[in-house]
Order: sequence, then structure tokens, then C-alpha cells
Amino acid sequence: MIFCNKLEHSTNKINCILFVLYAKAMAATPADVNEYPNSYVFVVDMPGLKSGDIKVQVEDDNVLLISGERKREEEKEGAKYIRMERRIGKFMRKFSLPENANIDAISAVCQDGVLKVTVEKLPPPEPKKPKTIEVKIA
Repeated sequence: MIFCNKLEHSTNKINCILFVLYAKAMAATPADVNEYPNSYVFVVDMPGLKSGDIKVQVEDDNVLLISGERKREEEKEGAKYIRMERRIGKFMRKFSLPENANIDAISAVCQDGVLKVTVEKLPPPEPKKPKTIEVKIA
């Protein structure tokens, strides 16, 4: 943020701040990626989030984007926070999908605070058969 404060133009400063926030959101969202014979599975912990707070998208035909926002609970009358350790705010992860990922066959399920995004694999291409050329008698 020190670098951001030295920028004179306000647009550059805003872009720099957004970049820092973007980087923090990416770094604070750990994920596991598993490969199976027929699919890839992305596992991300999402404790306390509802499905409406989570977005799963595909960008540029090969980037899986998982994002969302954890909101602060409303304070109850007469209660005050003594300590706040749970992370709130936006989160995001991007994953480059391999060439054999079938972006038309993606499913996402969030159960017990764990999001599992399954990306099916495309079947391997069939080997090319040799082309037979008919030999004509002249």
C-alpha cells in the first residue's frame, strides 16, 4: 500500500488498491484440486456461506472462477464484539482448466461448508484411421 500512496493520479491509485484487494482475496482462499480418470474436482472450504453467496463461472473458455462474499452478521441489540477472527469480505480463486476439460459438464455442490466443483473430462480423441487410396488401373 505504500506504493499506492505515492501515486499521484487518483485512477492509478484506485487500480492499485483494487489489485492489492484482488491479490488478498486470491491468497486467502485455499483450495484442493484432484484429478480422477474422468474428471477434475476442485474443493474449497466455505464455512457459513449460503449457495447464493457463492459464484462458479467459466471465463475465456478455460478459466474456472470461484468467488463470493462472506458478510458480517448483524449485531444484536446490547451485544458487542470482543474479538473478531473469522474472515469476512470477498474471496476469489481462478484456475486454468486443461484442454481436456468439458466446460459444458461442470457441477457444483456445497455441503457442510465444503464446495466441490466437478469438471468432467472430454473423451480422448479417437486415433486417426489410415486412409486407403484406391489404385486405378491405367
